[in-house]
Amino acid sequence: MLNSVTNCFLCCDNPFDRADTVLFGAPFDGTVSYRPGARFGPQAIRNESWGIESYSPVLDKDLQDIRVCDGGDLDLPFGDVPAALDAIEAQTEEILQAGKLPLLLGGEHLVTLPAVKAAARQYPDLHIIHFDAHADLRQDYLGVGLSHACVLRRCWEILGDGRIFQFAIRSGDREEFRFARAGHTRMQTQDFQGLDEVLRHLQGKPVYFTCDLDVLDPAVFPGTGTPEAGGVSFPQLAQAVYQVAAGAQVVAADITELSPPYDSGGISVMAACKLLRELLLALHCHQ
Repeated sequence: MLNSVTNCFLCCDNPFDRADTVLFGAPFDGTVSYRPGARFGPQAIRNESWGIESYSPVLDKDLQDIRVCDGGDLDLPFGDVPAALDAIEAQTEEILQAGKLPLLLGGEHLVTLPAVKAAARQYPDLHIIHFDAHADLRQDYLGVGLSHACVLRRCWEILGDGRIFQFAIRSGDREEFRFARAGHTRMQTQDFQGLDEVLRHLQGKPVYFTCDLDVLDPAVFPGTGTPEAGGVSFPQLAQAVYQVAAGAQVVAADITELSPPYDSGGISVMAACKLLRELLLALHCHQ
């Protein structure tokens, strides 16, 4: 069940029944492999969003011109990973069945799995575009299959070969890269080269877009649980997001892995806020 909204992301205060897009938070970090804290990400994004403008000079669009409902955060049980995932899946399904686009705020990256499950039921031909520092293709992490280190492997088990497209990956164990090279996913390391080609390939196909914010260089985005040296710049990421919004039939999306405890200067949360604004506006430009 969603909490009642005591604040919202910028001016995304439209009623559910009038909205085209519904934001909701999944404050969950129960499987993080390094530094916890991503559970505080969704609320931090809301709290700090009032430090940026609702208008995007790049897109010449304003959040006040579109219909977005911020439904608040889910109440997720502590210590029960399957129950938490079930709650996320049910909420995603409710939004999809209402004919709206769900946009999930994590939380750690495992929250993507239940949202993909719900979207795949609604759209059997679902594909995934995945931006991340990490491959997230492990069979298990320390013997556990439900881990943020395994989330794309679990998604592959739902969708199968040829349906997952990964970009800017720069970390993973040897077996993850072998798994991708075997044709199970299409992986572009380090950057977004080939994104245009993938978008042409996916024309007319439903797409789930997932963005782990640690795809950014930790020099500009230190507030994440598993930082990885290197990475893309904010302008590079924003441009890739514009491309996805313009070129793909996005039916659901998420932004994950902001961890406010490691963001002492507040620069990471502001980057997350701006990226969310740009994603919302870019998606509405092409709906």
